[in-house]
Amino acid sequence: MGIVREFLGPKSKYNKELPYTYMAKAFIFEDDDELVQHYFADTICGLIEYLEAKGIMPEEVELFGLYRKEEIKLDKTICTDEYGNWLQRPDICNALEEHFEETKDFLYKGHTAKEECSFDDRDRKGEGPN
Repeated sequence: MGIVREFLGPKSKYNKELPYTYMAKAFIFEDDDELVQHYFADTICGLIEYLEAKGIMPEEVELFGLYRKEEIKLDKTICTDEYGNWLQRPDICNALEEHFEETKDFLYKGHTAKEECSFDDRDRKGEGPN
């Protein structure tokens, strides 16, 4: 990565069709939208890897793609297997790619496993409360 790219950040962050980051909201108390913990990663696979490492199950969170002017809720069932467990790479990449191919829903664009991933230039490290 060149010095300009190190300063400006990943090229994919400037693609307005892609979320600039992903967020999970974990609710501290059921039916209380005010008390939540936020987890972030620049890729959905990184976010899910982080959530799983923290022991956070899919039923405990809502997933969002964050764009410049809005946050859009994602269908987390695309990110889980038939038993309700988080999918891992490359299975999550395949599931997101297949969903995009079927629906053309721009929220799931760029998560390719067969070709080049639009998020390859991003760090997959997750962040959130301890």
